[in-house]
Amino acid sequence: MEVIYPRCAGLDVHKKTVVACAMHTKKNGHKEQETRTFGTTTGELQELRVWLQEKGCTRVAMESTGVYWKPVYNILEDHITVLLVNARHVKNVPGRKTDVSDAEWLADLLRHGLLRGSFVPPREQRNLRDLTRQRSKLVEERSRQVNRLHKVLEDANIKLTSVATDVMGVSGRAMLEALIKGEANATLMAELARGRMRTKREALAKALTGRVKEHHRFLLEQHLIHIDFLDEQIDLFSRQIAAQIDRLSEMPEYQVPAPSSATGASEQSPEPLTYARAIELLDTIPGINRWLAEVLLAEMGIDMSRFASDKHLASWAGVAPGNNESAGKRRSGKTPPGNRHLRKGLVQGARGASRKKDTYLKSKYHRIAARRGKKKAIVAVGHSILVSAYHMLSRNEPYCDLGGNYFDQFKRDHVANHLVRRLEKLGFEVLIEDQQPLTGNLVG
Repeated sequence: MEVIYPRCAGLDVHKKTVVACAMHTKKNGHKEQETRTFGTTTGELQELRVWLQEKGCTRVAMESTGVYWKPVYNILEDHITVLLVNARHVKNVPGRKTDVSDAEWLADLLRHGLLRGSFVPPREQRNLRDLTRQRSKLVEERSRQVNRLHKVLEDANIKLTSVATDVMGVSGRAMLEALIKGEANATLMAELARGRMRTKREALAKALTGRVKEHHRFLLEQHLIHIDFLDEQIDLFSRQIAAQIDRLSEMPEYQVPAPSSATGASEQSPEPLTYARAIELLDTIPGINRWLAEVLLAEMGIDMSRFASDKHLASWAGVAPGNNESAGKRRSGKTPPGNRHLRKGLVQGARGASRKKDTYLKSKYHRIAARRGKKKAIVAVGHSILVSAYHMLSRNEPYCDLGGNYFDQFKRDHVANHLVRRLEKLGFEVLIEDQQPLTGNLVG
């Protein structure tokens, strides 16, 4: 087998140790290898880097094991080309599993060019990604805390959640604080309602009649304190993310030059694509706001040239259709594993887009949900959002909606004939006067 990289190395990474195998292929085809074990502290990893450079290794491969690869990658990325590979793609022969053999196997595969590295964003983008992921965790924790508050209310026979959609709104918050202070008059608490909630005062009075004990008041107070703390943390992270995006937008190495020709575009933007500009573009997609745009960009970046096509990006994100066929039978269309953070953001945006009136994405959602179910429809809409984002960032163009009647116009003759047949079954005589000529013959 042809040797692609004569000098390379494989690293078997663990929490406390890194087993490195440096492999050198001579001109006569014989190989020499040396294996050493290093610690994972910063000083020991720097010794690893020096040793690899002394061996003349130009490329290094290691598996993406949890978060343990990150310290190694941080030390080596500026000096040696590092390939982070999927452990599923480099399994060794069963029964021959040791740290040394794993490092040798990685080095041998890399030597023959049989490894494909995973996409690892640049350092500043990884910093932005850490911030957005932590903010998402805080939002999830806030939702769990609100659910705990709901549980306490149910235990106290308070049915506020059955009347108020959001108990953490202005009206709900005022009633909760009154409960904590010991207010027992449900009618007076119902008068704290604001806006449209005032029309539900009678129902609120019934819902606020319960059996609130002292420990319930204590639990409600502590839950509200925790929720307020999480709100402050989320706001703090949002400000830090905005500052990081502004910083990235000013750095030339994180800007994408304007395309030389905008295929299918009426105008071409002379300005380079920055993170701030990319957020403005993604914000034009139905269901995507600034928050979700920050999540999408933190995961995939703004340089779409990293991905060969929109299909590769969809597969990497885990929203592409599955491919499992044998003997002419298609077994499963389950989506492959991918970037779960990006997928979660796309699903969240798809749910919002499915409720946006008179849009292509809503029309697509209902069209697929009727045949395949709501979950598959949401993933399909998320796939469409990602494909749109890919082309928008590639061309530096805003979103262009095809309209809610796109599918009806696409099969205009079929829709017209179908509706005519339905009316005729109800006993109507249909006469159609069409302003646009149809290619087929209408029934009736």
